[in-house]
Amino acid sequence: MSNSPATEPKPSYVKLAMRNMVRKGGTSMKHFGLTAIGLLAVLVGLAYLTR
Repeated sequence: MSNSPATEPKPSYVKLAMRNMVRKGGTSMKHFGLTAIGLLAVLVGLAYLTR
């Protein structure tokens, strides 16, 4: 992690995202779970189709 000015705004975005996730933890985790399952299903489907 460099201290250059270009990468300076990034921590604030991360902090904002973390705070947002903590505030609505249940919904956030549910959406993350659904996304993970969906992505896995797509990958398994593609693997099945292209075997």
